[in-house]
Amino acid sequence: MGAIGPRMTRQKQLVLDIVQGTTSHPTADWVYQEARRQIPDISLGTVYRNLNTLAQQGIIREMTYAGASSRYDGNVEAHYHFVCEDCKRVFDIFIDRAENLDEKAEEMSGHEIQGHRLEFYGRCAECRKATVS
Repeated sequence: MGAIGPRMTRQKQLVLDIVQGTTSHPTADWVYQEARRQIPDISLGTVYRNLNTLAQQGIIREMTYAGASSRYDGNVEAHYHFVCEDCKRVFDIFIDRAENLDEKAEEMSGHEIQGHRLEFYGRCAECRKATVS
């Protein structure tokens, strides 16, 4: 069994390439529409299954938000995100991670901290410009 599971099918490779080829943090529906350009008979179910498998294997990251479709990130390196509350787009933010945050949280809470997710939210530059115009 390889690092990407039992089999790297053509469909799974395509889904992976699509997610890793964009910084837009796509939804499954967007990935599906892109995949259909190359494999017209691919099903939405196949796209979902492959996204779930790739996320479970840590090759991509699933990002969930209350009341919204999951989004997928092809960059699994440590970084933060900004979510625009107007247009719902997700942007990468590359700043140094808070030093010892996991250890401090573990000390204060008594819980075993395995990691954290921090997201910024507000209005993106484009949406801010649109309201000023």
